This record gives sequence, structure tokens and C-alpha cells, in this order.
Amino acid sequence: MAKTNPGRFFEDYSIGQVIAHAVPRTLSGGERALYHALYPARHALYSSDEFARACGLPAAPLDDLIAFHTVFGKTVPDISLNAVANLGYAEGRWHLPVYPGDTLRSDSEVIGLKQNSNGKSGVVWVRTRGVNQRGELVVEYVRWVMVRKRNMDLPAPEATIPELAGAVAAQDLVLPEGLDFSDYDFSLAGEPHRWSDYEVGEIVDHVDGVTVEEAEHMQATRLWQNTAKVHFDATFREDGRRLIYGGHVISVARALSFNGLANAQMIVGLNGGAHANPCFAGDTVRAWTEILDKAETAAPGVGALRLRLVACKAGGIPGMLRGEDGKYLPHVLLDLDYWVLIPR
Repeated sequence: MAKTNPGRFFEDYSIGQVIAHAVPRTLSGGERALYHALYPARHALYSSDEFARACGLPAAPLDDLIAFHTVFGKTVPDISLNAVANLGYAEGRWHLPVYPGDTLRSDSEVIGLKQNSNGKSGVVWVRTRGVNQRGELVVEYVRWVMVRKRNMDLPAPEATIPELAGAVAAQDLVLPEGLDFSDYDFSLAGEPHRWSDYEVGEIVDHVDGVTVEEAEHMQATRLWQNTAKVHFDATFREDGRRLIYGGHVISVARALSFNGLANAQMIVGLNGGAHANPCFAGDTVRAWTEILDKAETAAPGVGALRLRLVACKAGGIPGMLRGEDGKYLPHVLLDLDYWVLIPR
């Protein structure tokens, strides 16, 4: 009897199925150090315990995307081991900060299925929840992924496409207990720009670029325990190239956004996202942000910005996202719609 795991194929999923993902993970300062080494990440709240305490938190939490990548990585052996591509995200919320010493585990519920017209693959929608060692909800999100079929002769299941919110409502964002930006130190944070300095419709060009190399991509993929075959095995794609993990592109773009959004400290909502085009080693990633919305919050001195973060490679022009046909331009790698907390 075979003891290895070939991964689930499209026909192995059913609506309402709940999958508990294996191997909980205890996070430490090591993950923070590696994250800041892999990406040009330097937001003050995640870099300094003293800065975080001045903002009402007990210490510097781990970067929000560390929690996201850890929870996401747990799901890969069960959801996307046989994926063609990870397609998008919606309805994401961060409920609690994660600190060194916290242990995260996750589960996913299948909420949608649709076979592709070619009969060789299908799209699977799942709602994933990451909880800590106390069973408290840390992060949740919906994602959808294209998965290969094992048996092409099997009939297509009845299509079920979930209705997803276009955005997380500002009043549904969860603010960390005690967060207070009343005495926020802009000089230590690196920029003077606050909530009131940003206007809806404004485009921020983050200027800098990072050339993605195989070395850090492979280290990042292993760090988050992402076992998807397209990221490791060059024979798994017809072009013989390893696909750069989409989460790597997200973190590169988020880190690049520091230049112009240094005070956008905490990610609290994920409204939507798409990996528009593949990224490969050698591509240079640049980023720009559009301000989509603004909201007040109940926390002292804290406002919320809804941002569209776009990562692109050579040829990308800030503000240009889609062609006349409505499709993403070929240089666009990532289109991410998310909420952040920023001093007012």
C-alpha cells in the first residue's frame, strides 16, 4: 500500500468538505530575521519592540504576511499540491497580531467548484482559517486555485461559484487591542505622511525595484513550507521554468511600498487579489499603489487606508493596469487590494 501523498486532484474535492491541515508551526524571532533578510522589509512597528510599545502593543508583532504565508503554507499539501496556478483572494481579515512563541495551525472548507472547459482541470474555492495555540482566530481568507484532474473521463461536478464580497467593509476590520497612534513618532518611522495626506485616487510610485533570484525564492518557499510542485520541480512545467511563489511577489511588493507608505503599518484586510502573470527568476519587480478608500477607526489616532498594490516587471507604468480588452497588461504580476492601519 502506498504511503506517500500524491496530493488531491480536482475530483477529490466536494462542497462543504473541511480539511484540517497538518503540522502546526511555532514561530520565533528567526522567522522575523529571515523575512527581513529576504525582503527589504522595514516598517517600524515590526522592527522595534520599543516603537510597538509606544503604539500600545506589548512588543513588536511578527509581520502580518509572516502569519499569512505560514497559514497558507500549511494548506498547500492539501489544496494546491497539484495546482496549475493560484488565482485569487477575497474576504481576508487579520484578527490578532502574532508574536514570537505563537503556534499556528489551519483548516480549509471547500466552498466552490467549477471544472474548466478543457476537462483537464478545475477551479477550487476554499475558506481558510489560521488559529493560534489558544484556538483564537488569527487570520482568515478565501482563495481559489486551478487544480489538475487525475481522471479526464470523470464527469464534471455541478458548478458552484461562491458569492464573495467585493471588499471587507471598514467597520468589519479588526483592530489590535490597545493600538494607539496618538504619540506616533514619524521621525523614527521614516516618513511624515499620515492618513490625511493621502487622497482617494492618488497614485504612489514606489520607485525602487528588486530583481528576483532563484536563491531567495527557493529559500522563501521552503521557509513557509510551501510544497507546490510548480515552485520546486522544473520538469513540472512545459517551459522547464520554476514558477516564483506568488506570496514571494506579495512580500516583495509590500516591502517596496515602504517608500511612500512607510506609515502604513498593519495589514488588517485582504479585499481581493490576483496573480496576473507569472514571475520567474531574473524578473525585476517594481510596485505602485493606488489609494482606493479611506476610513476612520475607533482606535486613538488610527485611520485605515484601502490600497491597490500593483507589482509589475520591466515596462510597467504606474497607474496602468489593464489593456483596452480589459485584461491585465503582460507586465503586471500582482494586483492586491487590501486595508492597512496608518496614523491619523
